[in-house]
Amino acid sequence: MSQGSEPLSIGIDVNVPSVARMYDYYLGGKDNYAVDRVASEDLLKVVPSTKALALNNRQFLRRVVRRLAHDYGIRQFIDHGSGLPTQDNVHEVAQRVDPASRVVYVDNDPIVLAHGRALLEENDNTVVIQADMRDTDGIFGHPEITRLIDLDQPAAALFVSVMHCIPDSDDPAALVRRVADRLAPGSFLVVCQLVSEDAATRKFVTDFMETATHGNWGRVRQEHEVLPYFDGLEILEPGLVEVSTWRPDSDLGPKQLTQEWIEYGGVGRKS
Repeated sequence: MSQGSEPLSIGIDVNVPSVARMYDYYLGGKDNYAVDRVASEDLLKVVPSTKALALNNRQFLRRVVRRLAHDYGIRQFIDHGSGLPTQDNVHEVAQRVDPASRVVYVDNDPIVLAHGRALLEENDNTVVIQADMRDTDGIFGHPEITRLIDLDQPAAALFVSVMHCIPDSDDPAALVRRVADRLAPGSFLVVCQLVSEDAATRKFVTDFMETATHGNWGRVRQEHEVLPYFDGLEILEPGLVEVSTWRPDSDLGPKQLTQEWIEYGGVGRKS
């Protein structure tokens, strides 16, 4: 994907790490700044499995989109907190199954929107909108959602590795329910987030990211706290799991071997 014509620095605070740009750094991308790289390396010193976790999470995203498109016939996707474009984005995976698949990316980071302009130029069935993923009314009222997403037909709403960015005061489970309420029966919700059963890890990472991002963070949670995200939904097999074990392509696929923290979640279907 090429960059838009405007400088990427417009509206971007290069002195504050961004979760999207840190994730880009872990994936081997180049759309990050020195402050993002420093924060990422500092986090690795204490939680060294972070890069492997990011890579496995990306593999999960690819698998789940391919499965939903190929096995369940889903042709429209709304990716909340999508992050920066990288290899095998949602629209690329879905459109390999059916070129008519439609994808709306939602992110509040200006650099994501800047790269999204390239998507607009090259793919009429793909768009990026700049919005806070908590603003369900604003997102579903956006003209690009109206243009691309038929809410009378099943769709998939993705919340992949983003719920830890939502503080408890904003009730992340209620956010998922609001989105589910907007979708047609037969739709899917994909939700996973960072969890740890170790209290020291949860506290360190939560405090570190809260400080580094100047408050643009929620918290690392425990596994049992993810289940309420799926209230009212039928959870697909194999249930809620560490995401590298969710319907792997083969027994040889990469597994999250370290347990300091994991990405935990699954896929729910609205009846």
